[in-house]
Amino acid sequence: MLILAIDSSAKSACVAVCEDKTLIGQYFQNSGLTHSRTLLSMTENLLKNLERTVSDIDLVAVSNGPGSFTGVRIGVAATKGLAWGADKPVCGVSTLEAMAHQVDEPDVLICAVMDARRNQVYNALFKQTEEAPERQCADRAIAPEDLVSELRMSDLPIYLIGDGAALTYDYLKKAGIPCRLAPQLLRYQTAYGVALASINAQCIPPAELEPSYLRPSQAERELSARG
Repeated sequence: MLILAIDSSAKSACVAVCEDKTLIGQYFQNSGLTHSRTLLSMTENLLKNLERTVSDIDLVAVSNGPGSFTGVRIGVAATKGLAWGADKPVCGVSTLEAMAHQVDEPDVLICAVMDARRNQVYNALFKQTEEAPERQCADRAIAPEDLVSELRMSDLPIYLIGDGAALTYDYLKKAGIPCRLAPQLLRYQTAYGVALASINAQCIPPAELEPSYLRPSQAERELSARG
């Protein structure tokens, strides 16, 4: 199965093409430019360099959250547009689960964590198995202090990955909890992780793909505060 995978859930943007679990090509950019400006051109350039078109693709996969509200929305919209025009199925996968698929470390508790701001992180925990990461909890927005309290109970070494990994590492070290940071090159979410997470996930029509934000947007919070 030929998979076109997209991630724009945070500052970085990434596009990959995979043949099942084999990475054929990947384009990663962490320039801070808006995803609405870069994502489709990255996709077009990658496919062109691989001498492929969207018509050759069997599945378009995207990280549909959690993450930046704007970034997730752009990634989902781009995926729906590409897939709809080419009559291809899509798959939305958890950003946190996609990151867990990038870890190749045995016998660890994978702590995927993103900076959610407002004194919270987006987090999910996974145990590494021979086949794939095994989810230990649902995706959530959680205070770092509460996450630290939970991780005290782990009987496995803790492996931190994600753009909130360094922040969480500081909290864990202050609490005296052993942990390791993923190398800088592997720490951020990638489209390759999205592709791996999509292999056994449910495929749906483009019209059914929706973002998963976990918590209300700022506009929704302000509207609620006004009653």
